[in-house]
Amino acid sequence: MDVQAWTFIIVGLTFALYIGIALWARAGSTKEFYVAGGGVPPLANGMATGADWMSAASFLGMAGAISFLGYGGSVYLMGWTGGYVLLALLLAPYLRKFGKFTVPDFVGDRYYSNIARLVAVICAVFVSFTYVAGQMRGVGVVFSRFLEVDVTYGVLIGMGLVFFYAVLGGMKGITYTQVAQYCVLIFAFMVPAFFLSIMLTNNPIPQIGFGGDLAGDIGNRIAAGESISLLDKLDGLNEELGFTAYTQGTKSMIDIFCITAALMVGTAGLPHVIIRFYTVPKVRDARISAGWALLFIAILYTTAPAVGAFGRVNLLDAVTDAWYSAESAEVAGIEEPKVIPEWFKTWERSGLLAWVDKNGDGRIQYLGQDGAKVDPFAGRPDFTRDENGDILRGAHGEALLSNTLNENDNELFVDQDIMVLANPEIAQLPNWVIGLVAAGGLAAALSTAAGLLLVVSTAISHDLLKKMVAPNITDKQELLAARIAAAVAVCGAGYLGINPPDYVAATVAFAFGLAASSFFPAIILGIFVKRANREGVILGMISGITFTAAYIIYFKFLGGSSDNWFLGISPEGIGTVGMAINFFVAFFVSYITKPPPKDVQDLVESIRLPKGAGEAHEIEA
Repeated sequence: MDVQAWTFIIVGLTFALYIGIALWARAGSTKEFYVAGGGVPPLANGMATGADWMSAASFLGMAGAISFLGYGGSVYLMGWTGGYVLLALLLAPYLRKFGKFTVPDFVGDRYYSNIARLVAVICAVFVSFTYVAGQMRGVGVVFSRFLEVDVTYGVLIGMGLVFFYAVLGGMKGITYTQVAQYCVLIFAFMVPAFFLSIMLTNNPIPQIGFGGDLAGDIGNRIAAGESISLLDKLDGLNEELGFTAYTQGTKSMIDIFCITAALMVGTAGLPHVIIRFYTVPKVRDARISAGWALLFIAILYTTAPAVGAFGRVNLLDAVTDAWYSAESAEVAGIEEPKVIPEWFKTWERSGLLAWVDKNGDGRIQYLGQDGAKVDPFAGRPDFTRDENGDILRGAHGEALLSNTLNENDNELFVDQDIMVLANPEIAQLPNWVIGLVAAGGLAAALSTAAGLLLVVSTAISHDLLKKMVAPNITDKQELLAARIAAAVAVCGAGYLGINPPDYVAATVAFAFGLAASSFFPAIILGIFVKRANREGVILGMISGITFTAAYIIYFKFLGGSSDNWFLGISPEGIGTVGMAINFFVAFFVSYITKPPPKDVQDLVESIRLPKGAGEAHEIEA
């Protein structure tokens, strides 16, 4: 069977499984909708947390970023891994003991203010929508390639599926669906990783093969009697093409530090991960499920650098100085040409990879018109289309681009989000493996999208409507409001997926920066500083997220130049500065205004005491 047939079968079976679980576990009360009734076993919750955590940014974006950025891509690995450890050990048990199942609920009660609750609701919605844009983009990327449709239609298909099981099942349906999605995504990520490691290094363990010597076809092309490590080969390939060595960074040290820190503390403030610790019966179970989740997450995160490196070696080896067609090579008098494989043309049709023949020789080169060697992964392809929307083709059959107006642009454009999906095709793995990876990418994106949409739904129906606007509504009315809010959120997420602000990993990094600059200081101060009061935290959250959002919007959407970055810090890392502003404002204002009431200070003291930790406050429905 061909790739598309295998994809339809595997993706269809997994979708049927998700829908079946959603129907079986549909929520019948607000408690089931918000926290799955608080009765999820720790092992299952660990798997669900892993799926919730390992989004399209982890499955698709992180390995793609490492593949193209090399050393610079390690910020995603360090930040997201460290952030989960920080969340699991420092925050989750205390928040679970506090007994509120949303971050705005915690903020509103801890800081004895509905204004604080409202600010937290706005921040939760803002952060979640930014994050979900990356997930829906990931869904669109997968569908656009394997169904051979435009990314827009791929996003719409994903919206329909998420709408069904998130709106129907709530947290109960999402939790058990995520258990299945974790199994699918980790199997789909590891199987091709094993194949690629064996093919390139003769070692079946990717983490070890990553540091090993090359073997197979690429290794055979090395001079007899010599050996070269995978990373040395990548450094050589990059330097031959005029780029920075793969193992050397192009970012400044302060930017690397700020991006890593923003990802780390942003992780600890992400509401869709925090809420998972309320789905287990006791505080002890929250700690156990955090440990399981860390193990499940480590399997993928320790493999991603190897997958990224394998993909780059295969991609550069396949396309460097290759002829787009045998006919163009024949015209040039080349007897045994290196011809572009069919997978390249298939990905071209998806609109995520392209080549423009700037010098008319029919061969792919990393050269601008002036002969300068340019990074081929600097931007997304922007195709020239006719009145019917079909891509126009050049003399050699290549897709024509409209974003190659700069004479220094190269001939090859690659969307880095395709690397994990394209890896099996580049390496000519079996078709069923390619279909499996498609199913894994969808599982990763949909699992996190559902969790994020539930956060938006809960923030609006529970924290805004029930707690502030209409406290007397019935349980049934609140459940209906939650489902309507989730449906509206799906539509907003779809729009952002069709019009993303950046690559999947970068888009998600913005969300982490926003979470770092808003929620993290409020949660830390709420747990560990009795003197923190409502005035300080409200002004801190507003100042932190306003600064961070303004910086990102200016430099990503309003044409701001990187030459004007504050201290050389990129938009992906500015959340660290926003967090520092938040902390400073919250501390300063808290200490020049009245302290919190004694009962609030006693509450803060009680949630830090291990005695009675298993007797958490009753979760409100």
